[in-house]
Amino acid sequence: MTRVQLNSPPLALLFAACSMQVTGPAIASGAAMISGYDEKSVTVEANTTVVAKAYPDKPVRLIEPFGVGGGPDLQARALGPKLSELWGEPVTVENHPGAGSTVGPALVAKSPADGYTVLVSTSAQAYSAALRKDLPYNPLTDFIPVAPLTSQPYVIVAGKLAGIASVRELIAAARGKPGVLTFASTGVGTATHLGIEEFNQAAGIKAVHIPAVQGEAIADTIANTVAGRRTYMMAPIERALTDIRSGNLVALGVTTKKRSSLLPEVPTIAEAGVAGFDYPIWYGVWVPTGTPGGVVNKLASDIAQVMATPDLRDWLAKHGADPMRMTQPEFARFVLSESERAARIVKAAGIKIQ
Repeated sequence: MTRVQLNSPPLALLFAACSMQVTGPAIASGAAMISGYDEKSVTVEANTTVVAKAYPDKPVRLIEPFGVGGGPDLQARALGPKLSELWGEPVTVENHPGAGSTVGPALVAKSPADGYTVLVSTSAQAYSAALRKDLPYNPLTDFIPVAPLTSQPYVIVAGKLAGIASVRELIAAARGKPGVLTFASTGVGTATHLGIEEFNQAAGIKAVHIPAVQGEAIADTIANTVAGRRTYMMAPIERALTDIRSGNLVALGVTTKKRSSLLPEVPTIAEAGVAGFDYPIWYGVWVPTGTPGGVVNKLASDIAQVMATPDLRDWLAKHGADPMRMTQPEFARFVLSESERAARIVKAAGIKIQ
């Protein structure tokens, strides 16, 4: 576990949170696809402004589950100083990787529901509800979604040795040799796995999945694709950028509706021939279920405030990330919809639930 403390001078706290409750048919109608779902998992109960005004009055911990240098780590370290400056309280970032990125969420789920232990994670937090039944926590019912942070595209790449230069060439090769091409991922049920499965389904192709084995990281997955041991994969752009620029990897397309500022010359997957394809990686913040509504509201409001600061927005833009703008209820509904999306991909691909 790595801990970094982020301190900044205090500013006056001038916020009085309003109470809100996230309920109703918009949430409940789609919940049946997610086993174990309980509407309370996304409900922020009404609370008094007194609770919000008193929070925070001691250090806040930001827990990220992917390790130093990963997307959640970078975003937490960008967010932390801004929150510390706003609150006048220390904010620490703690890295708790391991066990398929479940160590961090497990820690937060077991922490006091008081807003002082906060999870910063990715879309994997939503997807895991559809894939993992062996977790020591329920990704939906044990957490309240607080606020989104950013979204950004992945990039689908092929190794130079594969001789594939475009999405259309990849599709033609896969259709010409069904079940012969291979694709890599960081593990069964990970976001990079589900993303390629959704791409394959949309493109009407079949390929063999070769997931990372225990102990392998994203760098190993990329290395296997560079070496030709895998045909193609979906990767975070910043992790693949060096090999793309060196020519070891060929960037076939980015996975969102618009192009990435980091790879402006690379088309979107939709532009490259798979109409409507949109599969970003996104980041957000969660707290344990039971956290007072006033605390949740204040966290959501303050995160939205600091994410709108010009210097932070500039930093995010340089890293190819787009701020997401949602209210707390909207983010709660979004997390549920993403869990349902993962369930549909799992079912269509015949992925075995662990």
